[in-house]
Amino acid sequence: MEKDDSFILEIVDENEKASKPVGFNLDQTLEEVDQFIQKLVPGENKFVKCIDPLQELVDSRISLYEQKEPTAKFGLNIDEDNSFFEAVRRLSLIVNNLDEFPSDLAAISCLNRASSTHFRAMLLFECELRALLDNPKRTGDPNFDPISSNTDGSQGSSKLEDEFPYFSSQSIHVMNQIATAMILAGYEAECCTVYGGLRLKALDVEFSKQCYENINVEDIQKMSWESLEGEINNWIHIMKFCTTNLFPAERNLCDSVFSDNRLTAQRLFCDLATSLSIRLLNFPNALVWPRRYSTEKLFKFLDIYETLHDLANLDIGNDSSAEEFMSETSMAQSRIGGAVMSIFSQIESSIKNDNAGRTPVAGGAVHPLTRYTMNYLKYACEYKDTLEQVFQKQDKVQGSLRQKVVEQESKDITEDDDRCPPLSPFALKLMMVIDLLDANIEMKSKLYRNPALRLVFLMNNGRYILQKIKESAEIYEMMGPYWSRKRTSELRRYHKTYQRETWSNVLQCISHEGVQVNGKVSKPILKERFKNFNTIFDEILKTQSSWIVSDGKLRSELRVSISSVVIPAYRSFLGRFKSYLDNNKQAGKYIKYQPEDIEELIEQLFEGNTASMAPRR
Repeated sequence: MEKDDSFILEIVDENEKASKPVGFNLDQTLEEVDQFIQKLVPGENKFVKCIDPLQELVDSRISLYEQKEPTAKFGLNIDEDNSFFEAVRRLSLIVNNLDEFPSDLAAISCLNRASSTHFRAMLLFECELRALLDNPKRTGDPNFDPISSNTDGSQGSSKLEDEFPYFSSQSIHVMNQIATAMILAGYEAECCTVYGGLRLKALDVEFSKQCYENINVEDIQKMSWESLEGEINNWIHIMKFCTTNLFPAERNLCDSVFSDNRLTAQRLFCDLATSLSIRLLNFPNALVWPRRYSTEKLFKFLDIYETLHDLANLDIGNDSSAEEFMSETSMAQSRIGGAVMSIFSQIESSIKNDNAGRTPVAGGAVHPLTRYTMNYLKYACEYKDTLEQVFQKQDKVQGSLRQKVVEQESKDITEDDDRCPPLSPFALKLMMVIDLLDANIEMKSKLYRNPALRLVFLMNNGRYILQKIKESAEIYEMMGPYWSRKRTSELRRYHKTYQRETWSNVLQCISHEGVQVNGKVSKPILKERFKNFNTIFDEILKTQSSWIVSDGKLRSELRVSISSVVIPAYRSFLGRFKSYLDNNKQAGKYIKYQPEDIEELIEQLFEGNTASMAPRR
């Protein structure tokens, strides 16, 4: 390879020697051209002496470059290339200022030659730019040092050729020189057309590598959710690939090739990003067409929304060229946001419409609707920030929602209470869902004929809701400490009411009052008291042992509270009046339990059956 390169260089040197006029000095010629352009005076033709050699040099160099293979016209001799680009730059300045030159025949003839040579140079540049863009993996000059070049953003790592967009630092440097020269010469449109068209083609190739296919509305309507979910995952993968890899790399390439023309670089990148993004946005736009989605589909749509958010935050500039990109992205995000709100609102509908079943849950356990709703809200709130954005943008009824909730909560807030923080639209919606669930639970509790079981049902479901909210930092933050305290107070009230409803009759049986008649203990009354206690306690034990309190802490609290009032009262009653039955042969018939027995039996309450006591979420 080194031998071939040396041979080529020798040919170039010989051709250069043959093409240069006798006594030609490039630096001197360029200096004379610069001085002439600066001091140009209409009506004089002294410029012919310095322009002719420049035109002849450029023309001869073009002939030499045209003999070389595409993508290898530049790069073998960096110094010679730089001098050629400098000469073309001077020629461009002359051609672009033709109106300043005299109109005599000699001048016209010279300028025609200069214009013709200048056009040849532009064709050479355009062809080489096209060849470089069409063939990224070009073998560069082993002696090329990108640090010595004046191209901003040029990269010298040899790994560049193995990573998108696969250009070597030398290729980027040459494209930068070509783009700068063409734009200066007034050929910006031609340069951008070639660059934009071929880069779009290259990006299409990258898309095909990611297995991306356009899917229309009709296809989506026919797909099963399983198939559609796979397409969503693939779309998200490709979008993330674009926002984290493809677009940043393409932006860097534009900035490097057009480092001397930042606005052009920004416009080109914006056009490329917009063209690809619109294709990608066809998919989410088609998703929200007339098809309806069930509540569990929410999370995929939130993933799509987050992906669109990343695309919207892509830095493509803020001028008019970015308007279409921002507009299309914003509309797609808004449509998906509307779908998210629609899907989330279905949880409200499911609660409102869940009144068909008239059979209460066995044992007063947590209702399946309560479990489903709270787990759904917990998982949804893992997307809290995203849902906040969605509801903030889509919120059209925020004022009415806020007023409704704040008025409801302010009824019980005193001056010493911690005030609720300002509620966001999503927090208001979340509170409305939980309020609906509370109302539904209250309605279902009325299906229980036993008042005590009704209270156990309310405690079970209320405690489950409270625990789920405490387990979720996101929900707890939105609901606030006041709501938690209020819910805890409600549970205490249920607890006290349950204790009164269930155990007040038990305590009446073992009350000391009414046992004595005329100052003496009445054995018939005493026997009746023990008998009634045994009957009522056995009935409670039989009934409430099958009731279910799945929350271990609540179950323990109930048992402790029952034991704390029943056992001391029973122990006192037994200790005070047991002796009156000691001599009675039927004492065992009335004193069925010892205090230790009572304590052990209370520990059997609320166990339910084995299946119901399995761990639940």
